[in-house]
This record gives sequence, structure tokens and C-alpha cells, in this order.
Amino acid sequence: MNIENAVLDDVPALSEMLDTLFSIEQDFQPNTQQQTQGLILLLQHPDRAVIKVARDKGKIIGMVSAQLVISTAEGAPSAWVEDMVVLEKYRGTGVGRGLLESVLAWAKEKGATRAQLLVDLDNESALGYYQHLGWSTTRLAARRIMLSL
Repeated sequence: MNIENAVLDDVPALSEMLDTLFSIEQDFQPNTQQQTQGLILLLQHPDRAVIKVARDKGKIIGMVSAQLVISTAEGAPSAWVEDMVVLEKYRGTGVGRGLLESVLAWAKEKGATRAQLLVDLDNESALGYYQHLGWSTTRLAARRIMLSL
């Protein structure tokens, strides 16, 4: 297995992986067109976003993305980690840990002093996984409002 930055040719496979993720998260519904658009936007801004992929014999088996935002609390960039997906067959093999370590190293290189992510509260395995890796639960709760264009 190797971990590297995703490229535009990876977008169809990544969008398919997001189908899996968004199928289990209550706040999202899979939408290939929107997922493809979002992935391309991330790849077009390598100064502030990255998608890391894990490959086994050339096949993408996992992914994670991160984007930089400015944290006034930190007085520095902070990384939003999203889209963490590992194919079921490869879970428990270190792929997820490798992806997270890689994306956090990228964030540190970009000057980020904190990383955060959102976890579906019904996804018990993900909640336990992030706790096992040392991610802390915060007292903040996410809220959203949809903006129409």
C-alpha cells in the first residue's frame, strides 16, 4: 500500500467512495455530480486543500481530504479533515491511520496548529476509531444552513 496525493484521473473512483460514505451519514445523500464538482474544486487548490489516497496495486482503497481555514482562536491556519473512507475489506489494516497521518503532516507543513473533523453521531465505529487515535471530543456542536445560489 502507498499513500499519495490524488489527481484528476482519480475523481471517478473517489466519487464512488463518497457514495459509500454519504450513504451512511444522515446529513448527506450521494450525488455524483456534486461530489465530482467538489473533488475537482479541492484538487484545483493545492495551496489550501489536499486529497490523500491509499492505493493497493494501483487501486484506490481509501481516501481523506483536508482544507485549511484561518482560526482566530489559534491565530493560525486550522485543517478541516473530511471524506475519510476506507474500503471495508481494508479496515483494521492501518490504511485509515496512514491516511490521517499523511493528511495531518500536510496540514502541519502548511502551518496548521489544529485539525478537526465531524463524525456522524450514529456511526459508533467511527466515533470509537477517532477516540482510539487520540482525537478529542469538543463541546462544540455543528450547525448548518443551506445557501441557495
